[in-house]
Amino acid sequence: MSPSSDTSSLETLNWVGGAEEGFLRLIDQTRLPTEFLRIDCHDVPTVWEAIRSLRVRGAPAIGIAAGYGAVLGAQKAKGQPATEIRQAIGEATAYLRTSRPTAVNLFWACDRIDRVVEASKDISSADLLERVLAEAHEIAAEDKAMCRSIGRFGAELVTSGNGILTHCNAGGLATADYGTALAVIFAADEAGKQVHVFADETRPLLQGARLTAWELQRRGVSVTLICDNMAAQVMKEGKIQMVVVGADRIAANGDTANKIGTYGVALLAKAHGIPFYVAAPSSTFDLALADGSGIPIEQRDPSEVTHGMGRQTAPSGVSVYNPAFDVTPAELIAGIITERGIVQPVNARTIRDTVGAAFENSPNAG
Repeated sequence: MSPSSDTSSLETLNWVGGAEEGFLRLIDQTRLPTEFLRIDCHDVPTVWEAIRSLRVRGAPAIGIAAGYGAVLGAQKAKGQPATEIRQAIGEATAYLRTSRPTAVNLFWACDRIDRVVEASKDISSADLLERVLAEAHEIAAEDKAMCRSIGRFGAELVTSGNGILTHCNAGGLATADYGTALAVIFAADEAGKQVHVFADETRPLLQGARLTAWELQRRGVSVTLICDNMAAQVMKEGKIQMVVVGADRIAANGDTANKIGTYGVALLAKAHGIPFYVAAPSSTFDLALADGSGIPIEQRDPSEVTHGMGRQTAPSGVSVYNPAFDVTPAELIAGIITERGIVQPVNARTIRDTVGAAFENSPNAG
């Protein structure tokens, strides 16, 4: 892993070079907002660590990183017979799947790579490497297009003058380009709609404070940072007209896993009569799960709570519960904004009607 401090663009992650000698470059999001640093990943363990430690985070970005990570796995066996390349890729995708359990895009991307390998029979080692890299590039390109489409559909829901609450970070840092929840805000802003964003700080790792507020400021969008426990008061004061959040996995009925605290925001929005929207690409749906009860919830290190940003803030030895995600029931969601349109009302039928075609012959279809 080697650092780069180029700040010319916000490209969250990209592949540098060719299939046999290239590498994955990504923004180390653990250093933001005080330091902008890119790191270069030259092997699978480095990509695994980047995903696990949240150097790269956000469901779509995790999936893209895994796709490129598979290419790095293949490089270990370059110059050897294609059978060795296939084995190396299979080992890489299996290992990358163990990095984080909740974001379905990780598994979706690894499945795509595995299918390409399975379909690539009787070709040379070099050609196999090229095909895997091409698939990883395609995953990234599709995400960019999906984010832009999500922004266009979502901006139609925004009225000029709206106050919009968002939780965690679902912007360009979480995707290949434009974001999901923040794509709605960026597109509305670019359309000339005057919006003001309230960004929850998002405890315990402060993705809203460190990342979302940073992104919005960088793009010149009006933003106010609030503590998580201030959302109810801000809603009560009439400053918020809609909530837009991202997602890490969406079950077939619309139950949605997102960063811990999202469920509470949805309940507050319901109590104050404010529409609560989820913005996510079709790759975030897991139609194999009937409802949210089957979504695995990642449990993270207690030190994230007891030693926030490195400083001890709790008594030594105290018991800690630190789930990284919660699940918002479909009945609390006014609509799911996808690249294929808005799922509304949110239920299994409208989800199938809107995004089902994206899952033909896909293991996520159930």
